[in-house]
Amino acid sequence: MAKILANLNYALLLGVILLLVVAFGFHAEALQTGVHYANGIFRFLHVLCGIMWIGLLYYFNFVQIPTMPKVPAELKPAVSKFIAPEALFWFRWAAAFTVLTGLIVAMLSGYLIEALTLQPGGRVIGLGMWLALIMAFNVWFVIWPNQKKALGIVEVDADTKAKAATTAMLFSRTNTVLSLPMLYCMVTQGWLGGV
Repeated sequence: MAKILANLNYALLLGVILLLVVAFGFHAEALQTGVHYANGIFRFLHVLCGIMWIGLLYYFNFVQIPTMPKVPAELKPAVSKFIAPEALFWFRWAAAFTVLTGLIVAMLSGYLIEALTLQPGGRVIGLGMWLALIMAFNVWFVIWPNQKKALGIVEVDADTKAKAATTAMLFSRTNTVLSLPMLYCMVTQGWLGGV
């Protein structure tokens, strides 16, 4: 078992196998329902991608940003050249797929237009969707371009690099702030209603 768990690909494969056992074991009949089951699958994928996205957002804001000033100068390149670029890859693609799967769920559930236009019954989930769209925009069009400069992926002068690092941090913090009401809207829609 240690050999399987030591390899991320094998561990993920094991997780997928267990997922299929659970899905077929508990929902074999539901698999026949087409769109209804597809909605459930996209909800699962939406939550999975959302956990990756918000988990990395919180990693950056609660761990990496506060810790970097304490890291000795000779060790900082390990984070900026290896860890941060990899984390940012997963961060931005998790954001994209969270939004995509969320829009698919809203479409399959029949409330996409009502939610995006903040109509009665869809205001809460709609607000959550708009907050998520703003956050995803920040990831792709503000944080990532500035992080490329701050991490040296794109060559810039020292002043531009410092300004880019500050901009990326401020928009990352903005996303952290927005994540709280966004998550509240997403979670409470189902049991408190859409207003």
